[in-house]
Amino acid sequence: MSESAIQETPIVEAIGVSKRYGATLALSDARIRVMPGESHALVGRNGAGKSTFVKLLCRLYDPDEGRILLDGVDIATVDPAELRAAIGGMFQDFVTYQATAGENIGLGEVTRIEDAAAVAAAARNAGAAPLVEGLPRGYETALGKWFGKGTQLSGGEWQKVALARSFMRTAPVIVLDEPTSALDAQAEYELFARLRSLAEGRTAVFISHRFSTVRKADRIFLFHEGRLAEQGTHAELMRLAGRYAELFNLQASAYLD
Repeated sequence: MSESAIQETPIVEAIGVSKRYGATLALSDARIRVMPGESHALVGRNGAGKSTFVKLLCRLYDPDEGRILLDGVDIATVDPAELRAAIGGMFQDFVTYQATAGENIGLGEVTRIEDAAAVAAAARNAGAAPLVEGLPRGYETALGKWFGKGTQLSGGEWQKVALARSFMRTAPVIVLDEPTSALDAQAEYELFARLRSLAEGRTAVFISHRFSTVRKADRIFLFHEGRLAEQGTHAELMRLAGRYAELFNLQASAYLD
């Protein structure tokens, strides 16, 4: 892939992608087209293949069958360093660094770790700015147990910091795997309200189990037992009255009962 292609916002395509973990078929014949400038949600039960797809997209693994393309170029042919520069994101098992709040965020793009304006912008985009600015020394506050006076954060607070770290990189593709699992409903709503604007000029993919926020995505992909079972907008999938509508209504009923 050329340098100019990486700098543009690419179309992501999965063509017949399958992946096994030992004898377990995690993803089977996935065919997905992700368009630039839009937000795309991956949904489905645990083990449905969502995380496997995003890990293949980031080339943490290679597919056993099929190809993943960025603007028509197979990512298996792209230099790994170049591919990493083109994709930014956060996974469920994010790291909590024993460092200052600013360093925790800046490590998302090490070359700009001392760029205070970039760190602050990433914090704002992730909704972490009020948290960090409210710490005893703001962005200079030491976080974690290694420091005698280190500030301890809750799981949700650490997740906001990790989200900010993912926004440090101005990559054309952004991937968020369960970015709000530890956040309260209000914080999640606010993040996804911003995600559509953050997706402008990028190709954005996220995984979430909360359908109240998933419904705001431009396009939704439902995975079931390792296969892409349904895709469309929230309204289209509700009219389809398939698995997505079933899961959405099941979750909604928990709030109404």
